[in-house]
Amino acid sequence: MTRFLVVLTDVRPIDGSWRNERTSPERRRQVVGASSREAAERIAGAFMALGMVRAGRQRVKVIAIGRRHARG
Repeated sequence: MTRFLVVLTDVRPIDGSWRNERTSPERRRQVVGASSREAAERIAGAFMALGMVRAGRQRVKVIAIGRRHARG
């Protein structure tokens, strides 16, 4: 089973260079873990209702992270 992170970040202003999340990631405001895609989507939906996200100053990302081995 894959786990997910829901990340709320500040939007970086465009400065003419390429955006590279590996070398200079956007500043994180909130990080929440979820055990299923459905749960992650519900959390992301709640974040998307925030005024700063709706105004384009923050963004929401859903990231799949490592697989969890099923027991049993």
